[in-house]
Amino acid sequence: MNVIKSIYDWVIKYKVYHLVFWFVYHFTWWIVFKGGFIKVFDQISQPSIFVSFISFIIFQAIGVYFCLYYLIPRYLEKSRYLSYIILVIITILTMAILTLIPNIIEYYFYTERQVSLSELYKVFKKSTLPSSIGSMTLGMSIKLTKNWLSSQKQQQRLEKEKLETELKFLKSQFNPHFLFNTINSIFVLINKNTVMATESLAKFSDLLRYQLYECNEHQILLDKELSYLRSFIELEELRQNDNFIITADLPLTSSGNLSIAPFLLMPFIENAFKHVSQHNNKPNQIDIKIHLMDNQLVFKISNTVTQNEKTSRDAVTYGGLGLKNVKRRLELLYPNNHKLELNQRDDKYIVDLTLNLEANISPQLKPYVL
Repeated sequence: MNVIKSIYDWVIKYKVYHLVFWFVYHFTWWIVFKGGFIKVFDQISQPSIFVSFISFIIFQAIGVYFCLYYLIPRYLEKSRYLSYIILVIITILTMAILTLIPNIIEYYFYTERQVSLSELYKVFKKSTLPSSIGSMTLGMSIKLTKNWLSSQKQQQRLEKEKLETELKFLKSQFNPHFLFNTINSIFVLINKNTVMATESLAKFSDLLRYQLYECNEHQILLDKELSYLRSFIELEELRQNDNFIITADLPLTSSGNLSIAPFLLMPFIENAFKHVSQHNNKPNQIDIKIHLMDNQLVFKISNTVTQNEKTSRDAVTYGGLGLKNVKRRLELLYPNNHKLELNQRDDKYIVDLTLNLEANISPQLKPYVL
């Protein structure tokens, strides 16, 4: 096995397989145009014909590689198309003429007669020129196909890097936004109720742990995200007055190994708390409902708004930084796999989101560290 591996490494290192390729190609060409395997084998077993056969391999390989590694980079890739076409034609003609040399030598030394131009032209027209054109076409096709595949891979890699960079940027925008709002809420609560502020701070600590240990992946378990949302809702409830009503219907049973992008639903809930109405004579209400149908998550949230305040209405209609980010994240992470509707009806702002989730059994999902 070591001997075979050493031979294989040597063949790859010195590109000996190129010679094998051109040998097989020209042997196949001669079989097609000269009448079968046995006849070609008998011919190339003769020294003079063998030299001619080798000339096909050497001169045409040189011409093809000259085109691939000089003409294409210098002319074709720089959009100098006319110069490229002219030089390719000249190269093909040169290959075909050089391949005639063994025929001239054969006529001169073995037949002991002067070869006529008409005979050379016949060989040129029926053999060396078509073979040269075929070699050049094959070589260019392989090279251009490899270049195209390479450019496609490069383009995909750049697109992936661009998406990852954009997602990281969007997430980095969201986290400070969330932290600022939450800290501000706790700060307001400290002067009103110390006990409630302490409970809020404890819950806030849990939320920070979640962000630090759970949300460094592109996808996390849905159960973890739902637990995070419950904690956030409870934290917000602590600082609301008696005129505030919240109903939250979140799945209590395990969602198995379904996964979701972290912080995808949070901006909608945060936006509802931020822009909920502040009526004194009637309830201010937020309704949250999440349910699963197989692998489909249906999320609906609504909050009452103050219709008479244009600034509040505009903020709800167009959304803040968080909503803009989550819309963009949905486009990047769930293309053709989500449906988002944002509507304002009477005194309510309503969000309907449907997501098609996938199971995630990746070992990269980290445990929740306390």
